[in-house]
Amino acid sequence: MRDWVRETILKQDLFSRVERGHFAGGEPAGQWVMRDTSCARWWTIPLARFLERHEVRALKALKGFPGMPQLHMAQGHVLVRSWIPGAPLQVAKPSDPAYYRGAFKLLVALHRHGIAHNDLAKEPNWLVTPEGDAAVTDFQLAWVTKRRRRSSLFRLAAREDLRHMLKHKRKYCAQALTAREKKILASRSLPSRIWMATGKRVYIFITRRIFHWADREGAHDRQFPPS
Repeated sequence: MRDWVRETILKQDLFSRVERGHFAGGEPAGQWVMRDTSCARWWTIPLARFLERHEVRALKALKGFPGMPQLHMAQGHVLVRSWIPGAPLQVAKPSDPAYYRGAFKLLVALHRHGIAHNDLAKEPNWLVTPEGDAAVTDFQLAWVTKRRRRSSLFRLAAREDLRHMLKHKRKYCAQALTAREKKILASRSLPSRIWMATGKRVYIFITRRIFHWADREGAHDRQFPPS
């Protein structure tokens, strides 16, 4: 892309390359994140473009939503969104209960907005901002609905978002889990139990053996940027 200056590559796989950078001349100002699917392998291009369109739709729905990435442009095989300063969950390892209270409020607001993230089991998708607040990123798998009455499947996806957040809380801040939260963690939904018993094994084989993905891929490149 003309005027784009790459600073660092955050992630690269068979579908796209994600990099942080800025625009020459400083317009628009600040740091940005670019997802470029032009580097996708020929046999992954249809899925890569599908995921990119899916992310664009989610980012458009997030316009003006505080604490969420904002879409700057989507043109051809390139998507540019705002950069959210922060460290990924597995680097920051937040042990302050306030972080998880904020994460819960963030998810509630997101779901009321008609968006379920669907990929919050991955720790790099959770950020801890320099102020210690929760933020999320990577909306390639997000479910966006404009229906005022949420379907049972959407509510199930929203519940799984919450369960994944609580799993991270159990890992880094277990002493702050409430009785209700422990109950939620202990009561997996039927689709979740089926997925863990069958689909997840297939998912792990495909993503790690064929696509060479890792849940924390690229996370070591994401630190607090210089002020």
